[in-house]
Amino acid sequence: MSLDDLQDEIEAEYAAAGEDLSVDLDRETRNELAMLSVALDPEDVDELVRRAVHDFFQATVERGTLDFHLRSGYDCTYDEYLSGMTFDEMTGNQFPQQQDDDDRRYQF
Repeated sequence: MSLDDLQDEIEAEYAAAGEDLSVDLDRETRNELAMLSVALDPEDVDELVRRAVHDFFQATVERGTLDFHLRSGYDCTYDEYLSGMTFDEMTGNQFPQQQDDDDRRYQF
């Protein structure tokens, strides 16, 4: 898959997420949500879910987990997605390495 495939799937998910989202909660999640709701006293529980998505996204970006999954599935990173170009496109692929010479790949 490519950067264009990633963009297409994000746009499709964005459109689908705009509709009402129904999530079944297990016992542990319901208990944690109740605790957060009482402690933080948001205007509504939906606000806690929005905050949770923001926090999870930020943590995933900071740990590099998002880049790992994007590289595995789409052969690009989050930075490449944001710029709209792969690293090779940005640099013009000036220093291509031979793929079949593994014993030399760590030599400078």
